[in-house]
Amino acid sequence: MNNSVGNTARLIGAGLRALLVLTVICGVLYPLAVTGIAQALFNDKANGSETKDKSGRVVGSSLIGQSYSLPKQNPDDPEEAAKPDLEWFQPRPSNGLGSNSVNTQYALILSGATNRSADNGAVNGTCDPNDVEDGTLCAQVLAAKEAVITDNSTNGYTVKPEDVPADAVTSSGSGLDPHISPEYAKLQVHRVAEQNELDVEQVEKLVADHTTGRTLGFMGEPRVNVLELNTALKALTTS
Repeated sequence: MNNSVGNTARLIGAGLRALLVLTVICGVLYPLAVTGIAQALFNDKANGSETKDKSGRVVGSSLIGQSYSLPKQNPDDPEEAAKPDLEWFQPRPSNGLGSNSVNTQYALILSGATNRSADNGAVNGTCDPNDVEDGTLCAQVLAAKEAVITDNSTNGYTVKPEDVPADAVTSSGSGLDPHISPEYAKLQVHRVAEQNELDVEQVEKLVADHTTGRTLGFMGEPRVNVLELNTALKALTTS
């Protein structure tokens, strides 16, 4: 009987010691080591890839897309569609974009795709404006395309339908893509210049300076980070 109690006590003691040692190693030392290495070697990425304005204030993360929209006329109306603030470069269409310190109208962050097939609403493989069903992907794309043409056409500059890139009228798989194509950014240059009373050349240079090429020269596509571009635009307009 005494041997049985002693063996049980030794097993419990050994288990508790193992628990204590593994807790210290896995719960304290390992996290501290990983955090220390990350902070030392990848400080920016470890802290969320923060984007800061010229005063050093954090305005968001370069990894998450953000909305630039006008305040709703009725904030309590969930059916009222947000209208884009045309002073800023606009991101890809999405219902999942979060708020930022420049525009704090939206605080909700959702991630997800439309879950609609590429030919949703198409007739014989084509999105016909005269024969499109409301709520389909075709209807959304056609409406977005019309809005892009209307919003970005200015005095002396008219957007042609064939100039509207795909990322201007479709959301990304996550709905949180922070980038747009250089083509979509350039399409918005004249409107942004007009709205902010800037020279077109100034805004074109801003886009060129914030265009990132393919990773390692061959992976992915050239892209423009909208948050970083708008942060630089704000610095330009307030300088």
